[in-house]
Amino acid sequence: MAEIQWNKLGAYLKETQILGSIQSTLYWDQNTGMPRKGATWRSEQLTYIAKVLHERNSSEELSNLIRSAKDELLDTERNTDNQFFIKDKERNIHLLLKEFNREKNLDPKLVESLAKAKSKGYESWQEAKKKSDFKIFLPFFEELVKLRIEEAKQIPDQYSPWETLAQPFEPELTLKWLNKMFQPLKETIPELIRGIKQSKKIHWDLSPESQQDLCSKLLDEFGRDKDIVVVGKSPHPFSITLGPNDYRITTRIVEGEPLSSFLATAHEWGHSIYEQGLPSQSHQWFAWPLGQATSMGIHESQSLFWENRIVKSKSFSKRFFKKFVSAGCSLNKSSELWKSINHLEAGLNRVEADELTYGLHILIRTELEIDLIERGLPAKDIPGEWNKRYDQLLGIKPSNDSEGCLQDVHWSEGAFGYFPSYLLGHLISAQISTQMEKDIGLIDNLIENGEYQKIINWLKNNIHKYGRSVNSMELVRTVTNEELSPQYFIDHLSSKINDFI
Repeated sequence: MAEIQWNKLGAYLKETQILGSIQSTLYWDQNTGMPRKGATWRSEQLTYIAKVLHERNSSEELSNLIRSAKDELLDTERNTDNQFFIKDKERNIHLLLKEFNREKNLDPKLVESLAKAKSKGYESWQEAKKKSDFKIFLPFFEELVKLRIEEAKQIPDQYSPWETLAQPFEPELTLKWLNKMFQPLKETIPELIRGIKQSKKIHWDLSPESQQDLCSKLLDEFGRDKDIVVVGKSPHPFSITLGPNDYRITTRIVEGEPLSSFLATAHEWGHSIYEQGLPSQSHQWFAWPLGQATSMGIHESQSLFWENRIVKSKSFSKRFFKKFVSAGCSLNKSSELWKSINHLEAGLNRVEADELTYGLHILIRTELEIDLIERGLPAKDIPGEWNKRYDQLLGIKPSNDSEGCLQDVHWSEGAFGYFPSYLLGHLISAQISTQMEKDIGLIDNLIENGEYQKIINWLKNNIHKYGRSVNSMELVRTVTNEELSPQYFIDHLSSKINDFI
């Protein structure tokens, strides 16, 4: 049967996605190559595209196209036995309607104001971080908080304001469920930290050129295709997809931290390989919902898998040690490299944090966000609250704003509700790693034999291929035959600590 209405909707979505990828390309350039004084014009560009995208995503034309495609699909359903084909299409329609209803309730003026505030927020955050002065960022931050609260009010759903803002990152997330996942970690991790036998950190370094070369070798080891994956530098590492066969990742060199860019590269590779493995059937990719990631928690599980389960494994240190020595590493044996990569110590920086303390960084940010959005915490109190909570949970205190509340980019872009995905990613990664080992053998053995493609194939067939056909918790159940549990991650952390004793 002809799919006239379906194809019309697909053409509309493709045009919208082209505009979205132009927006992403401008964002990539803003972070990697744009001169500082180009910020004002870039703000105009991004605001204009945000306005056009909102118009397209909330237009009467789109509403009619979705309705016509849905009617056509119902007619097709009565005349076909291919239920898998129908199920995928129904899911696409369901997700499109959900997103359309969210968009149509937003005031276009609010969308414009948010786009401007995000661009100005990012610019002011960079300056504030450089000068370690939160007051520079404060007025822009206050504006972003105010606008995001207004956005939550304009979207009619069953969620609280913070939950509403979290939905695009983690669909169906609630504070009650999140507390059930996070409370055991808040109770367990500080106790595990107290049980660490502090080992002296071995100080060594590599030149920026050597670090860059090692990052390139790492991606080659993992099997990257240079024709579709490009690497750049940015103040904050990230991964972004600009179009089919156009995947970008960034890293940064941190002075005195020879493993920072290496681990960041592994992390961003995990994001990128997930994007590369998403459904590629013509009716899904690139514009349809099913061709997209199901949630940021699943996305983070993929990046954390490559960073923590692969690069932080003993087998990887053995396999890659000679390359580090060739690059100028002063360590004497692979076990020293493994201990350097896995050094467990409470630190101020989230991105540089070890697996054990990382979760507390996320818990602090999540609780601060909820207090800002739902409990009236004044934005000006953030530096003091941040420092107090770091002292309470990690036993350390930032000496300035730059190493404290200004270290992350997310709030400068108004991305409230994003941070929990990082910690959920740890939980998901731990649980699916256990299942992977049941299915294809110990991860350490696979790394030792350089069988990265076997690992990628398992991830593609069990995680990547689903796209948004299921939500994140359904996916976890499908792969592991049980609900998500924090216990797998707690067990993994306990095991790692035992390795150091």
